[in-house]
Amino acid sequence: MEATLLISPVSMFQAWYRKGMVKASLNNYSSAVHDLEVALSMEMSSSGKSNIEQELNLILQMHENINEVGTSNHGNKVADLPLAGQPHKVIAESISTPIKGRGMASIDDIAPASLIHVEDPLAAVIMKSFRETHCHFCFSETPADVVFCPLCTIPIYCSKKCQEQSVGVISCDQDTHIGHSGHAISLEKLSIASTSFKPPSSKLFAEHRHECGGAHWAAVLPTDVVLAGRIMARSIEKRMLSGKSFAISGPNLDLVHHYDHHSPANKLESQIYAIVLLLCLQNHYRSDILWKEDSLSQLVLLIFQIKVNSIAIVRMSSVDGGPELTVKRGVSAAEGASLCSVEQVRVAQAIYVSGSLFNHSCRPNVHAYFLSRALVLRTTEFIKSGSPVELSYGPQVGEMHLAERQKSLQENYYFSCHCSSCSELNLSDLVMNSFRCPQSNCLGAISESTYYRSKENFVNVSLGGSVYCKLSLPDVSEVGKDMENVAKSLFENSGVSLNVDHGCCMSCRSYIDVLSAVATSHMEESKIDRLKEFTLVDKTLITKALQSLKQLKKLRHPYSKALAQAEDTIAEAFVKAGDQDRARKHCEASIQILEKLYHPKHIIIAHELIKLVSILLALGERASAAATFARAESIFSLYYGSHMERILAYVGTLKRAVGSGSTGAY
Repeated sequence: MEATLLISPVSMFQAWYRKGMVKASLNNYSSAVHDLEVALSMEMSSSGKSNIEQELNLILQMHENINEVGTSNHGNKVADLPLAGQPHKVIAESISTPIKGRGMASIDDIAPASLIHVEDPLAAVIMKSFRETHCHFCFSETPADVVFCPLCTIPIYCSKKCQEQSVGVISCDQDTHIGHSGHAISLEKLSIASTSFKPPSSKLFAEHRHECGGAHWAAVLPTDVVLAGRIMARSIEKRMLSGKSFAISGPNLDLVHHYDHHSPANKLESQIYAIVLLLCLQNHYRSDILWKEDSLSQLVLLIFQIKVNSIAIVRMSSVDGGPELTVKRGVSAAEGASLCSVEQVRVAQAIYVSGSLFNHSCRPNVHAYFLSRALVLRTTEFIKSGSPVELSYGPQVGEMHLAERQKSLQENYYFSCHCSSCSELNLSDLVMNSFRCPQSNCLGAISESTYYRSKENFVNVSLGGSVYCKLSLPDVSEVGKDMENVAKSLFENSGVSLNVDHGCCMSCRSYIDVLSAVATSHMEESKIDRLKEFTLVDKTLITKALQSLKQLKKLRHPYSKALAQAEDTIAEAFVKAGDQDRARKHCEASIQILEKLYHPKHIIIAHELIKLVSILLALGERASAAATFARAESIFSLYYGSHMERILAYVGTLKRAVGSGSTGAY
């Protein structure tokens, strides 16, 4: 950043402006104001000066509304402030690297489980499939007595507070009428604070206000477009707060958009949506807003920025009842016959300006989760000063193979990942989709890909078609025994070129017919997966599944993902059948494989351990259950810290069930 200051006055202005906006997004307001004032002194155009002045006014207003932990005083329910009472500290800064471009790095050494970032969204919107079940503001599950929007029937809210924050403060006078919620409201005098033709008097942006009344366009337009509308409305009302005339123009988010990578059809579709959105906004704000020549192009780019940078807000949802529901029904955990299993559910989509600055890694050192609408980032390992601070955009080592990760990131974010796990050979990618060696005493993996090792100790891997990935070979002294046994040929005879063709064992070079193995494996996997279709499972079905598992073990590598999933499915079937002893055996086998694919302290392992806890409780083995739970709890505390029981509601219930007073190792 400092080097760019010597290039030109324009670059100097942009550098100071961007530094100020990044610091503002990280709640470092005093420094942000200083940098923007420097940018203001360098800006020559009147329009540019006006834009910076508006940003300065907004930052000063936000500074007044921010408490000491950097979280806004509004918009949170019941102690939603993530670390209330603890001082906020900025411990990451924006950097630029040759490979990944702009990203975030640590200023100081950061300990594991440290809270490093809390941010409310610039804009957020509920996913269409959750409109009937979740609050449209905080995105929590709604109670039976929901609160409606007073002016339309589309949004529902869990409380009056969420309604007011989303819609605005409603005033009622005479000529009353019974509304959706049964309250008397006025048809003629009904108004929303900060109406469409008056400057807003509230510092809180009511995100649903401009969508309400008439044709409810937000109910039919795609989520990306609705988000763009909410960001544009916020930008418009910022100008209204300044008391100056304003026109429709996109806010300067300074986020990537990858417009050039999209097809002509996608570009045309976005232009059509942008025109519709502009008309909707102009209809709401009426004569108060004007069109600019570049209004349409700015909005199109904003839509593409949202496509690349939006983040899914997720909630943890129980998929089978588990101990949480068991306790509510008054049944002891030992009598339950359900695995305690949860899954992440995408309930909303949001834009977090500073959260978007964090780069991706397939083996991240930061975990993202959500408290109400707030994005919370917490470290999962020690991060040395100056090191990248990176989260996962979705694909992770252990979850997806290298080829799948690269494809997913390219299709969704338009980049090829060069993180450490995608640049160096690792055990997970070698084994997760591999087959076993036909030699019974060999742990070598057999892949569908071809591996070519050069004399320079690099490995080129075919990822399908003409796509290749160049991986560095780890230092042999740092390679674990498992990896050495799995790919012995790749680590021996350094300085020699070597081909390991598909179908060949990476250790002893034995050969199998991969196409036949793939077909047989998929057939046996599908037979095992059929167990998921039945609520009640008889012994005949399980016997057939065990036969398929036996065949699968002859084909698949002992550390393969297919085996882990098969063991897990059979464990669940034994739970349904009431055979907890055999369920335990298969659950433990699945965990052992997953520890190879991920690592022993990965959050996936904790969720699997919780399944094992529920089985041990059903067996009455309270001591083993308590020890297993303590291990899971220590992992969860690494990822969620003091918010663990707020994110995972069943943890408190299980703790009481196992009789553990321990809170785990934080």
